[in-house]
Amino acid sequence: MVKHQPLQYYEPQLCLSCLTGIYGCRWKRYQRSHDDTTKLSWSPFRLWKGSELSLDQRIPDPVQWERLWFLILTSSFFLTLVWFYFWWEVHNDYNEINWFLYNRMGYWSDWSIPILVTTAAGFTYIAMLLILALCHIAVGQQMNLHWLHKIGLVTTLITTVVTMSSIAQLWDDEWEMVFISLQATAPFLHIGALAAVTALSWLVAGQFARTEKATSQMLMFSAYLAVVVALYLVPLTISSPCIMEKKALGPKPAILGHRGAPMLAPENTLMSFQKAVEQKLYGVQADVVLSYDGVPFLMHDKTLRRTTNVEEVFPERAYEHSSMFNWTDLEKLNAGEWFLQNDPFWTAGSFSRADYLEAANQSVCKLEDMLEVIKDNTSLILNFQDLPAAHPYYSTYINITLETILASGIQQQAVMWLPDTERQLVRQVAPGFQQTSGLKLDAERLREKGIVKLNLRYTKVTSEDVRDYTMANLSVNLYTVNEPWLFSILWCAGVPSVTSDSSHVLQKVPFPIWLMPPEEYHLIWITSDLISFLVIVGVFIFQKWRLGSIRTYNPEQIMLSAAVRRSSQDVKIMKEKLIFSGSGDAQQGSGFSALCTDRAKRQLCLLCEMPARGGENQDQVDATCWDRVAAQHLSSPSKGEAPGITSLLSLPFPEINNGVETTDELSFCSENGFANEMVTPTDHRDTKLRLS
Repeated sequence: MVKHQPLQYYEPQLCLSCLTGIYGCRWKRYQRSHDDTTKLSWSPFRLWKGSELSLDQRIPDPVQWERLWFLILTSSFFLTLVWFYFWWEVHNDYNEINWFLYNRMGYWSDWSIPILVTTAAGFTYIAMLLILALCHIAVGQQMNLHWLHKIGLVTTLITTVVTMSSIAQLWDDEWEMVFISLQATAPFLHIGALAAVTALSWLVAGQFARTEKATSQMLMFSAYLAVVVALYLVPLTISSPCIMEKKALGPKPAILGHRGAPMLAPENTLMSFQKAVEQKLYGVQADVVLSYDGVPFLMHDKTLRRTTNVEEVFPERAYEHSSMFNWTDLEKLNAGEWFLQNDPFWTAGSFSRADYLEAANQSVCKLEDMLEVIKDNTSLILNFQDLPAAHPYYSTYINITLETILASGIQQQAVMWLPDTERQLVRQVAPGFQQTSGLKLDAERLREKGIVKLNLRYTKVTSEDVRDYTMANLSVNLYTVNEPWLFSILWCAGVPSVTSDSSHVLQKVPFPIWLMPPEEYHLIWITSDLISFLVIVGVFIFQKWRLGSIRTYNPEQIMLSAAVRRSSQDVKIMKEKLIFSGSGDAQQGSGFSALCTDRAKRQLCLLCEMPARGGENQDQVDATCWDRVAAQHLSSPSKGEAPGITSLLSLPFPEINNGVETTDELSFCSENGFANEMVTPTDHRDTKLRLS
């Protein structure tokens, strides 16, 4: 048996080691997976004896599994991307989501931010794994996703699917937000997607150049071309109301405060409506309930639990309907401390000390007190809660509320009457009220019912609906609009007014966030597509020129550093030092096993005029053949030396030397591990052989 000292030293490549280490926990060059099947399947000796194996045996099972994991990873990336985009865009409705979950769970908590942070973390994790996987493909490394990452990937995927399904079942209307948001983001998302696919051309072109089979090349190129062409044509399907001429832009929508100014004070309190009046809003919206003793007051929820301290003052009555309390009991409740404790809009921290103390001392607000604050210059949308059948004023609460409104002195034209109950009575008592409907009906039916205004959720109305209602002389108010980008879209769509929690923010929006003439958008579209096309063509040509001579591709190749440029004398010396060595023992395999391809094997046997055949004696044939070639191309090899001591580049192997001019371009196969280091030959003085 021949033993020898290593004739190369391996210069560490930090980036490559980090790449394989983070993705598959393969930090060292010779570190392999602990899975025995991986070792066996990727063994060069097994791949060498391909003639003895079936087609299924020649394709390593771990490679098939890694391809499946890559497919799962890619699918998970797009799924988490959609979910992250959805949850980011529904920021407009975070408070509504929290209120929805409060009614389901029975206690208040801000669920929106934890869900957003978790979603962002999951998406970032999946995106990082996908980038690492693509880098593996780009540098020719075998993908071997670590089992911890597999657990993390499956956990993230299952969590995302379950959460998305839950939202779809419990709150399916919210998915309309995605389509509305695309009216604001689609032109920019298109450019971003185009840039990503264009950058991906480097990887696709590299794989295309390395692939030998024309069929595989055509499939790869066709799939990529289909994606690129689809992206080029996507703008044909993009429709946004903000793609319009500036002169066609209508007036800024009027803003109504939702329950006053709920980001600046506790909702439906006197302080909240005072803040709305200070902002000089067009109007406010309020929810009216009648107390057990016939006093109209403001409360949105059916119970007092969320917005008062009823659980402390009247713990045994905490779950009773708010209308079943007398006004004397309601006056004892605090309606501001919950706001400072829960901070539903993350704004309480910015309060001045005076505002903080005022908010902490708010009480349940009477309708009469609120009307006194807003009656001069502010419009009002009134909504009502249905009373329990046991309420003493169940059949007359409309009359009591009308009397309170008319007695306040507010102009009738400023009141938008929303309830459908007793509309005929309301028309008789207060003919100046603007009859408003919360149902989306066709314009003709609405006019027949005497409706002059609509109050709808923004997800229920399209730009075409707004246009049709405007032509029918019907005004549309949409709720609840909090984000400037959504306000901008509705502004471009011609919406007359919106109800908002963030009225103080929308008041400062002087112009739509973006407004683009169609000609300008078409120019950007065509220019970006043209630049992308030229870059992709250039990348394919360059990759074909760069990799065209390297036809064989091994995921476990070890490459000499292309970054180190040496003189011709150094290259000549390196050629003389590149030595493969092995044992003639049939069980150990021949030194020629590093050549890794049947074609190279056949060419070697042609040199020594011996047949290339498989079977148990093939290793012996290889060893004998190797001795013959070494004897012809080396100066007086010593008898008994290890077969395989030869200068690789000096041998006439077209399979290896074709197109290889310098050692910087040489790649060869590894029997022991992954290609995580550069190989640098040692000096002549370090070349020692020992026989044992």
